[in-house]
Amino acid sequence: MSPSTSLMYQEALSAGDCVAQQLAQDADRYAELGRALRATRFHSAVTVARGSSDHASSYLAYLIMARMGRLVTSLPMSLVTLYKSPLVTRDTLAVSISQSGQSPDVVEPIQYFRAGGATTVALVNDATSPLAQAAEWTMPLHAGKEQSVAATKSFIASMVAGARLVSEWQDDAELRDGLAALPDALRAAAQADWSAAIEVLAPARNIMVVGRGISFPVALESALKFKETSALQAEAFSGAEIKHGPMALIDEGYPLLIFATRGPAQAGLVALADEMRGRGARVLLAAPQDVASRDLTLPTAAIPDLDPIAAIQAFYMMAANLSKARGLDPDRPRHLSKVTKTN
Repeated sequence: MSPSTSLMYQEALSAGDCVAQQLAQDADRYAELGRALRATRFHSAVTVARGSSDHASSYLAYLIMARMGRLVTSLPMSLVTLYKSPLVTRDTLAVSISQSGQSPDVVEPIQYFRAGGATTVALVNDATSPLAQAAEWTMPLHAGKEQSVAATKSFIASMVAGARLVSEWQDDAELRDGLAALPDALRAAAQADWSAAIEVLAPARNIMVVGRGISFPVALESALKFKETSALQAEAFSGAEIKHGPMALIDEGYPLLIFATRGPAQAGLVALADEMRGRGARVLLAAPQDVASRDLTLPTAAIPDLDPIAAIQAFYMMAANLSKARGLDPDRPRHLSKVTKTN
């Protein structure tokens, strides 16, 4: 893929350096948070986020549930902001992820949970924001100012911050070491050649994006970016769900992007790609280089749990170029602004 001059492309390209910047800071603070989490008997956790940050929260939720055994719920914020529901917050961990930390419907629930005795954590790019002030534990993303409306480097930094939180909570040296190797993995992922996807998607009208398990948050984020920057109608589905209602939409040439990252879900996703090809779909199987049937080579990280971070890096570079190929400006999506405030 030829380099794009868009801010989205350049900011995504800088993600490896942003992650290196984040990892070089706040180590003692994360260690302190990890000790506090291990000393607290949490029954469950909630995440508080919108848009791309909610997709980063889904990745964090997967890590917490898989590694720490705590159930995690994505909070419908209107329960607090509109319905004023009497939620039981004690013995709960509440984590909010945000680039700006400005939206009232993200800030108010964290204030509510903190007042109710929950442990509150904000993973936020603006360390002076209302959200940063509301949480007991504020962990800056250190992604730097993001000018493009489409979040890229801040999303990657959010995923990394979530994985750092879990690595310290679990006190897991392998996950810590994997995080330390991420900047180089991201720089390599930014060079992945996904031009084959642009050839398929430049004239497309719609697409399904598929993942499962730890790769599903990447499918959600990719579908959002297709809509946001390429005006491409995109829906994300779990590989376990696509054979239910969504199957009815598949016809000759229908595009599917399937993220088959390493792990227990990979074999099923590769098999799904083969089946969908047999049904006439135009499949773009993104899988590591040892998967012979892949259409796009999926970069990997030091350990499989971090592969989604490398995967979205490769996707972002393609998505910025796809927007240009479709005659659009990825930095200025229609009807959107950088900071969205909802109640």
